[in-house]
This record gives sequence, C-alpha cells and structure tokens, in this order.
Amino acid sequence: MSAPADALALFGARFQRDPAGVYRELRERHGPVAPVRLEGGVPAWCALGYREVHQVTGDPELFSRDPRWWNRWHQVPENWSLRPFVEPRPSTLLVEAAGHRTRGHAVHEALAGVDAVWLTAQLQDCCDVLVDRFAGRGYADLVVEYTHRIPLWAVVRVCGLPEGEVPMLTHDVALSGQEGEEAVRAYERTMARMRWLVAERRTEPVDDLPSRLVAHPAALSDAEIAADLFLVLAVAHLTTSDWMANALRLMLTDPHFAVGLAGGRHDVGHVLDEVLWIDPPVQNFAGRWATRDTELGGKAVRAGDLVVLGLAAANSDPAVRPRGCPQASGNRAHLAFSHGEHGCPDPARELARAIARTGVEILLDHLPDLALAVPEPDLTWRPSLWLRGLTSLPVTFTPH
Repeated sequence: MSAPADALALFGARFQRDPAGVYRELRERHGPVAPVRLEGGVPAWCALGYREVHQVTGDPELFSRDPRWWNRWHQVPENWSLRPFVEPRPSTLLVEAAGHRTRGHAVHEALAGVDAVWLTAQLQDCCDVLVDRFAGRGYADLVVEYTHRIPLWAVVRVCGLPEGEVPMLTHDVALSGQEGEEAVRAYERTMARMRWLVAERRTEPVDDLPSRLVAHPAALSDAEIAADLFLVLAVAHLTTSDWMANALRLMLTDPHFAVGLAGGRHDVGHVLDEVLWIDPPVQNFAGRWATRDTELGGKAVRAGDLVVLGLAAANSDPAVRPRGCPQASGNRAHLAFSHGEHGCPDPARELARAIARTGVEILLDHLPDLALAVPEPDLTWRPSLWLRGLTSLPVTFTPH
C-alpha cells in the first residue's frame, strides 16, 4: 500500500497533543479502518473499530505477528526509531501462532511463579521510601519522582538484578519507547544487559524470572529469553508507570473522579479501570501483517500490509462506548491489554494491577490533599506512537 494524500500522521505535535482528536477524524473520514502515515511517511492501516481490532487479533493466520511479511521494509531506514518494535527478532510477540503458544506458555508460567504477596510487601516499602523523600517539601513531580520509579524497581526484584541498576535501566527502557535515534541505542543497551543476565543464569540459576525461563521445558535459546525479558521490562515499566500517572491525572483534573482522592483506597480500582478505557497507557500496538489480500472494515488490505492496532481508538468506538455513557466501574471488556493469543498474559495483567494499585493507594494514604500544580493544558506527553504517558505530573500538598 501507499499512503493516500488524506492519510493522517500518527506522529508529530498534533498527534502527541490530541491523539483522541486524530482518531475521531480518522473514523469520520474513513470508518473503522483508516490509512495512516507513520514516522518517516511509512504507510500503514490503523484498525480503529472495536470489532475490527477483535477480528485482526482473533485471526493470527490471516493477520500474522511475524514482521517478515511486511511489504514495506524497503522504505524503512536503519535508524528508524520504530524499528525495535517491528523488526524481526526472537521475541514472543513477533512469532507465528504456533511458536507463540510455546513461547507464551513459558513466559506465562515463569510470571505465574512470582509471589504476588511478597512483591506487594516489597512494593509497599519502596513506595513509602519514595513518598518520604518529597513529603516534607509540599510539592513533587509524581512522574519523575514516583510513578516512573516503581514498576521497574519491582521488575528488577523479580528478575534478580541488583537494585543499583534501576536508574540506568529506567532511563534506557523509558527512552526505548520514544522516537529518535537515541531510542534505538537505548534498546540495544538494554538488550545487551539482558543477554548478559541470561548467560549468567545459565551457569548460576537462582529463584527468579530469568532462571525459570532458562529451566523451562520449552528449552528457549538465550536470544529468545533475552528478547522476552526486554519485553517484560518495557511493558511492565512503561505501561504500568503510565497507568498510575494517567489515573492520578484523572483524579486531579476530572470532577467525576476527584472523589477518589478523598475516598483513597476505596475508589482506586474504579479509577484504574476507567483509565484503561479512556486513556490507556498502550494507545496503539504494532502490529499485524496481512498474509494474503483481504478486506477489513470495508478497505482492501493487500498481502504484506501493516495493520496498527488502534487500542485507544477501539475503546472509544461509538458502537461500543457511546459518548456520555456511564463510567466503566467493573467493566474490563476494554482492549488496553490487546486481545487474542498475543494479548497480555493473565499473570502479567494481575502483577501490573497489583503494582499500579499499590502505588496509587500508598500515595493517597500519605498525601490525601494532592492538587495539580499547573493548569491541565500545560501538562505534556511523551512523543510516542505506542504509549500514552505524561512527561511530568507536578503537584502540591500539605507538607508533613
């Protein structure tokens, strides 16, 4: 495919400022499937409809996860910042259905071996320490000083890495999810660290996630395990951090959810669910590649075309969630964790929820009178096609 003249860009200032507005315009122009331009003018389709995302993710033989199907590799430069997310590599996300069942089962079982009670207790101590560092000031940046530090700290514990590696990993994993050449270099540094960790666990196994993957009967290679560990790091850190920060932003800016600040723990689960509907941390996902010519949402998709999963757009599909509909308390039919065989594994979802809920609850326990320190329009978002997260969340509160 080649991008038509009216294909909107899923990058740049307008998209970063108001992605929901871009999705609405795409839907109005093209319906549930729209032609789009990715960074560098690379053409793709974006599945905006709830039904269409279900269709694509539910048919892995027609819409493959293997990027070797892509018919546009000749247009992709070596330094393309989106390359780490779409280039062929031995990640469980980027293999065909049969291979994913084996790899996915290994990752599922390894994550299921994490003691959630132990991890929650560890998290409580971590969150208490972080809050204590700024509680006496009366102001803080909740992204930089709090939400951005918690998930990777938890994953470092789960992976058995030294706590001293948290700052560098936090920097590189966060950078790898953005745009530009530095994102590629950050990805390469993190992958090198994961390969070293796997090699170490081959010779000195302990009770941690890498060791369970090394010992799993699936007999995964070092390269496969390293790729899946990077996936766990990136997904757990970036998405869970953004999940927490987006929930706190909603509490601080939307009158319907401001009661959550006063309600403390009682309303945190409700707010976390609502954020996954209206402001999910993973707004788009790449991708799926058509294995033959087909039709999707009334559009002629050719063999090898890339289909970006518009998860945030699908959540706001008027056919599923009309404007003005009731809040989503208890409703988890959203697509924030994707869908189908390549959707986020259940143990990973539950661990992410435990991390996010613990972080928000403890913050509200300590600082129940949080208030946004800047006008809401002044909040800025990281430049990313895939993720929806704030660069900062400045707040004030009563020092103590």
